[in-house]
Amino acid sequence: MKNSLLKTAAVGVLSLGLLASPTQAQNVNGNGQQVAGTRPPATMPASGQPWEQRAPYGKGQKPAVVGQTRTGAVLTKTPFTEKVVASGLKHPWALAFMPDGRMLVTEKVGMLRIVTQDGLVGDTLKGLPPRIAYRPEQSDAGLLDVAVDPQFTTNRMLYLTYVERKRNGGTGLVVASAKLATDEFHLENVKKIYQVRDSTSNGYAHYGSRLLFDKEGKLLVSISERMFEPTRLKTQQLSSQLGKIVRINTDGTPAARNPRFHPDSTRALPELWAVGFRNPQGLAWHPVTGDLWEDEHGTQGGDEVNLVRPGHNYGWPVIAYGVEYDWKPIEGGITQKKGLEQPVYYWDPTVAPAAAPSIPARPCRSGKTICSWPAWRASTWCAWSSRTTKWWAKSACCSTSTSASATCRWAGWQPLGGDRR
Repeated sequence: MKNSLLKTAAVGVLSLGLLASPTQAQNVNGNGQQVAGTRPPATMPASGQPWEQRAPYGKGQKPAVVGQTRTGAVLTKTPFTEKVVASGLKHPWALAFMPDGRMLVTEKVGMLRIVTQDGLVGDTLKGLPPRIAYRPEQSDAGLLDVAVDPQFTTNRMLYLTYVERKRNGGTGLVVASAKLATDEFHLENVKKIYQVRDSTSNGYAHYGSRLLFDKEGKLLVSISERMFEPTRLKTQQLSSQLGKIVRINTDGTPAARNPRFHPDSTRALPELWAVGFRNPQGLAWHPVTGDLWEDEHGTQGGDEVNLVRPGHNYGWPVIAYGVEYDWKPIEGGITQKKGLEQPVYYWDPTVAPAAAPSIPARPCRSGKTICSWPAWRASTWCAWSSRTTKWWAKSACCSTSTSASATCRWAGWQPLGGDRR
């Protein structure tokens, strides 16, 4: 991404949601397939009417419940500010705040930098893992997520996800740990702690790779299904890592008290937390309820927001909204099946949601100003790209932009707001 912009809201939360999405829709994916890509709705909505007015790709598909897609738009009066913090980054993918407010920012090309609140961009840190796979066009691969250890002030530990170039020519997702040296110019003790064994096929698409700590200090990792039709059915196999959210210790071993799956399987991986995902891009804890929210990319249509419960199955590819890239039904075109979870919300056509950070539930302090956003309190932000806007996000777990359908919150999916800015 050229001349990338890192933007932040008054509470310093908007940055994470906005950093993770590329500036342009990809019409050829990382496996070389032609895709429809993301497209903005053509017209502004009337109040109470769905923002998305185009025909869905999934012909004849009906939502499982009212408000599961295309909810009505409501203009919000809540003010916010936005500013450019830093520019010139090379395809930034994620950021993580350090305790002092500075940000660790990954660039997909294989660089990790420290960025200050004043916009000072540091040199790339030395000591990053070798063999990071990256292609400048139509590629999901590269240096991806970064997370700061909850005990960073005492241990200075970081966690990274990246795509490794295998010796057989394939690529696969790796989770690594590292210590930020006291000079803050390099990383120490870089170790691979977890590798996705199935994820070694050719192609540069679909890795997932979002990192999130829970309150017990365990690490959740989202893993994609690699897009290939021969491998994507592994999302329904408990012996496979593909299409899963796993929960591990910081040394990569399975965490204690992970859920048991039904039907019980002696071959189920002990690190599994939830299964049946396509390409999970965002993970966030609700700041009040503690619920885990996830968003993911569908095919052509079928991007989802899910309320993730441990031990549950979210259906891909057995059930899905939208269509294949060749416009045929997905695995028979089934959208509902007993025992498989429905998304809380889905988009059709595609919007390509990215990261999903949460807005604090209580008033926050920004400099000397107390800011309270009652309309957006305890909300989750989603971000994505379109052809006409580089960065776009609004409040709540599904959002309104030039390429989305509505902004709403989980309270019977009552519209919460979402004007174009």
